Amino acid sequence: MDARRLLAWTVHGYTATGALAAFAMTIAIFNGHHRSAFLLMLAATAVDATDGALARLARVKDMTPDFDGGRLDEIVDYLTFVFTPALLLYQAGLLPDAWSGIVVATMLLSSAYGFSANDAKTPDNFFTGFPSYWNIVALYLYAAHLDPALNAATLLVLSALVFVRIGYVYPTRTPVLRGLTIALSIVWSLMMLAIILMLPDVPPMLLIASLWFPIYYAVLSFVLQARRVRRA
Repeated sequence: MDARRLLAWTVHGYTATGALAAFAMTIAIFNGHHRSAFLLMLAATAVDATDGALARLARVKDMTPDFDGGRLDEIVDYLTFVFTPALLLYQAGLLPDAWSGIVVATMLLSSAYGFSANDAKTPDNFFTGFPSYWNIVALYLYAAHLDPALNAATLLVLSALVFVRIGYVYPTRTPVLRGLTIALSIVWSLMMLAIILMLPDVPPMLLIASLWFPIYYAVLSFVLQARRVRRA
């Protein structure tokens, strides 16, 4: 095997570490080590944010034409962004006992549709529908200590938004303000790390202050979606 093919397979292996992280998250969740689970989610997010650039640099499609790195990425993303956050929300008792199973099932099934839809990622580099950032949602709900009914309502609304065909910014690919978005996301990720390390007693003002990036992301997505609609 020449060096270029070895590099390509190394990048695939890097992507696959997300599955190992998901397994470790599951063990941590069942053992009640929620802070560790969130740290692993953050690490898996860092892998997901960087493996695409590495794949393009290593020309994995050319070097490993019989292997679908995109499909591997989708499998790993479903495990780390959907399945394990849903499991944590369920196991940590953040949902009403009477209908926690229904809420979790709604999350899992709506995101299964979202990942599988042909327009899930658009040619102009947007996600279509709420892009299943359940790891982020789970962290905020866990840290905020909200009423379980309010948690459930939030999750059901976001699950419904998976089916609303609005374009959301793909942070590392959407060209408009991409550099700024990536820079801000790094700063925000450091805030998320601080919040995770403070669990379960996060200062409310820090949690509220950290919402600046989700607000920026949502506003940018909606503004660009309106622009796309006008052009269409």
